[in-house]
Amino acid sequence: MALFLAVTPFVVGAALGNAWLRVLDFALLYIMLALGLNIVVGFAGLLDLGYIAFYAVGAYTYALLASPHFGLHWPAWAILPIGALVAGIFGVLLGAPTLRLRGDYLAIVTLGFGEIIRIFMNNLNAPINITNGPKGIARIDPISIGGHSLSKSIDVFGITVPGLTLYYYLFLVLTVLIVIVGIRLQNSRIGRAWVAIREDEVAAKACGIDTRNVKLLAFAMGASFGGVAGGLFAGFQEFVSPESFGLMESIMVLCMVVLGGMGHIPGVILGGLLLAVLPEAFRHGAVPMQNWAFGKVLIDPENLRMLLFGLALILVMLYKPAGLWPEKQHRLEMRK
Repeated sequence: MALFLAVTPFVVGAALGNAWLRVLDFALLYIMLALGLNIVVGFAGLLDLGYIAFYAVGAYTYALLASPHFGLHWPAWAILPIGALVAGIFGVLLGAPTLRLRGDYLAIVTLGFGEIIRIFMNNLNAPINITNGPKGIARIDPISIGGHSLSKSIDVFGITVPGLTLYYYLFLVLTVLIVIVGIRLQNSRIGRAWVAIREDEVAAKACGIDTRNVKLLAFAMGASFGGVAGGLFAGFQEFVSPESFGLMESIMVLCMVVLGGMGHIPGVILGGLLLAVLPEAFRHGAVPMQNWAFGKVLIDPENLRMLLFGLALILVMLYKPAGLWPEKQHRLEMRK
């Protein structure tokens, strides 16, 4: 598996071009986001529709501390922990007033939180220009390792390694670290407390679990993962704007968790990979179709992508309600 992951960017770059290397990098970012949301939704069973707000917080934290906007150029390795901390604090701020809410009510509150953060980013340019409003923040410093910017290619034993491949390896290492943390959390006492709350909060409280603090911890941990992914996104893209953190992004990350298998880390990775990579196949041009009554009809690839996306959701919810790769326990429960 390690060998396969190591050679993947070279195979993809040679076969499909650098555009697909960029897709691969974004797929890893989405997997990080999905793994963070899996803590809140999959482990603790708390429906969060505003998770992309923590992604935005991490991205703007990096942008403000590593760009000419404020004249600050801090190193990435100092900013990423700060972004995780700030996003974690926002997670606690979201979790504290919603502790008594469940289901649809919690979803509506978190949805509003995500939209509030996006609107704040869009309007914090007056009277003091903090986020540069809808124009976004440009010329963000790329992530550097050992004084070398990952946006520039390097030569290794006579082989030119492009910057997109360097970012791939960085994102891959951090994704593996997040997977390890997720597995350790799942098998820990805290992870079992989250699962107990997900299955029956009243019974969990009767067993002595401090449901308030445990749920706050789920929001904070999930948000911190989103903050790290947001900082990486800002350094990779070198530009952030409020349009990158809309509701559709939250829905997409939630679908990765649901389609892959809530609470099952391999399933979440599969869902993130599928929904990040496969839709790009429908972005390369219109698809001609023959219609008896109207002759030749051109379907816009974006509309086709959303049509297939919605169809996939319906089919999975009908025939695989536990996800494409659910936990063994969920699989047995669905068979019963």
